[in-house]
Amino acid sequence: MAGLAVNVAVIHEGKILLTQREDFETWILPSGGVEDGESIAQAAIRETKEETGLDVELTRLVGIYSRLSNMAQFHAVLFSAKLIGGEIKCQPGETISVGWFEFDELPAPLSAGHKRRIDDAISGVSGVTIMQEFKIPSMPENLTRQDLYEYRDSSGLSRQAFYLKMMEDAEIKETIEVSGV
Repeated sequence: MAGLAVNVAVIHEGKILLTQREDFETWILPSGGVEDGESIAQAAIRETKEETGLDVELTRLVGIYSRLSNMAQFHAVLFSAKLIGGEIKCQPGETISVGWFEFDELPAPLSAGHKRRIDDAISGVSGVTIMQEFKIPSMPENLTRQDLYEYRDSSGLSRQAFYLKMMEDAEIKETIEVSGV
């Protein structure tokens, strides 16, 4: 069964907030899973606070992004948000860096699928539904996150180098299912 996740595009003074993940050292929007007993919007606010130290107010539902893969599958609900307080700090074990970036000067590497989400949030899209199909031939079917980390740790590569090598043969197809407004 596919998981349910949230992504948050915090836009402030012409910049977007991104976090660098600890597991693959890639850059992403603040993100995470929805926990039992919380709404999707509550999860978005909580994950942003946990990963960045910042308080936000959600301003728009950008869209839903279904990641279908031979590995972990999930549906990510993307919100746009504005900054209302807090101070930047990393979440140990999750994020190794947090920063604000100009829209045309995003850091590299971005995690697969996040460039589209960032572009949609910046452009003001609402109500889009995107299917993002990922096939990674070098990885076995139904690989768990724990299995993936074991492959990474035994590869002899840095975390980021492992991710980049894994993604170089990836087949990625995006389909707009609902174009939004």
